[in-house]
Amino acid sequence: MQIEQFNAAQRPEAVALLRPCLDIQRWIDSLANARPYSDVGSLLDAGRRAAAPFTSAELESALAHHPRIGERAAGNSTEALLSQSEQAGLGAPDAAVAEALADGNRAYEAKFGQVFLIRAAGRSREEILASLNSRLHHTPEQEELIIGEQLREIAVLRLEGLLK
Repeated sequence: MQIEQFNAAQRPEAVALLRPCLDIQRWIDSLANARPYSDVGSLLDAGRRAAAPFTSAELESALAHHPRIGERAAGNSTEALLSQSEQAGLGAPDAAVAEALADGNRAYEAKFGQVFLIRAAGRSREEILASLNSRLHHTPEQEELIIGEQLREIAVLRLEGLLK
């Protein structure tokens, strides 16, 4: 889709296009209501600004839509397909790395009570595993800041992909 088409879309269509990028209503409303954008860069900048900061409730809601890293997202929704595509870029898993990721996911969920979230695009499984192991040493407050940053990165990458 071109930026001109996004700008000209009826509001319900724009909202539907934005939701798979980041299913946080405040973010969606902010971007849909600020149209028209002069170019893709200005929309991406608006997406970054609208995503900072997230509330704890917004993070919790957004995390509910994300699969565990290394696991295939279920379903055929646009969001699931985006997640599948992002994680497909990780390549075929090495058995030891896949097992370590699964163990790390369990440890992370036991400590923080939620799935481990990281922008998978552009990272290897080994990089993700190293980040997961490092983040296990964080406090919940430190981790919330990082989750917000990762969620912003995912949202902006998805938004950029929507408008190519």
